[in-house]
Amino acid sequence: MSDPNVIRLKRCAVVGIVGRTNSGKSTLLNRMVGEKVSIVSPVVQTTRNTIRGILTDDKGQLVFLDTPGLHKSQSTLGTLMNRMARQASAGVDILLIVFDCGSRPHLEDDGWMRRALHAEQPVVFALNKSDQTPFYEAAFKELWQAIQSEKQIQREVFWVKTSAIHPAGAVELVDLLYTLAKPAEEYLFPEDIVTDYPRKLAIADVIREKFLARLHDELPHELGVKVEKIEETSTAWNVSAMIYVNRNSQKGIVIGPKGRTLKYVRECAEPELSEVFGVKVTLELWVKVEKEWMKNFWLLQQMGYAGEM
Repeated sequence: MSDPNVIRLKRCAVVGIVGRTNSGKSTLLNRMVGEKVSIVSPVVQTTRNTIRGILTDDKGQLVFLDTPGLHKSQSTLGTLMNRMARQASAGVDILLIVFDCGSRPHLEDDGWMRRALHAEQPVVFALNKSDQTPFYEAAFKELWQAIQSEKQIQREVFWVKTSAIHPAGAVELVDLLYTLAKPAEEYLFPEDIVTDYPRKLAIADVIREKFLARLHDELPHELGVKVEKIEETSTAWNVSAMIYVNRNSQKGIVIGPKGRTLKYVRECAEPELSEVFGVKVTLELWVKVEKEWMKNFWLLQQMGYAGEM
């Protein structure tokens, strides 16, 4: 019989998920955790905050930091997003770099590989979108060899092919991450939660995701969402949110003809939020023109992009 006084060590690790924008990081995170904790969109720069997703099972606990993708910054918001991405690569137990292998390596991919050369923690290269054709696995491996030769540094990394779309696509990756995780006597978070992301930010993200789905490339990077207040009872929440745009012409796009876009967003977001939080969620959406809001540090702080809420 087993001794009840013996502490059974499980594995625990904080995993920083990084990579260039639109490489599939958020979809892959949702697949690994098994629930939606990060918004997904084909539009680049979808993720704007560092989102913490938590996977706990019989093997242990993996805590994921899903970061904004690196991109050329043209605003205060862009600078803060890049800073979040770089900070997530430091102070974690495992660095998971996601590459979109549905296309050839980009400059940002080269940059992450160079950062991996000097990383103190184990590094995993996830060759994502393995379900696509062509799949440029060889091009990424050749780039890695070229960088090592140039810097005259040999660095061990772990390669794994993944697909964020298919359920089995993340299984091998999760198994590898548990292998690299260290034994721990206790978890960092309770076993029954999948994220500690603040609820106002989570609600704002879902609302913004629905706008992205509706508007596509019309003004996704110039649209911000801030949840002003949540009036709640035990069975229902009434959420008031402000939608920020830069120009008057954008306000009409966000509202839509006869308010159809706002109605679409409400009808899509309310049932999803109700399911996530276990109460009936009703949204009140308002649109405000705030010129150059992406350069307004105070407003960005209110939205959770800079410092504490």
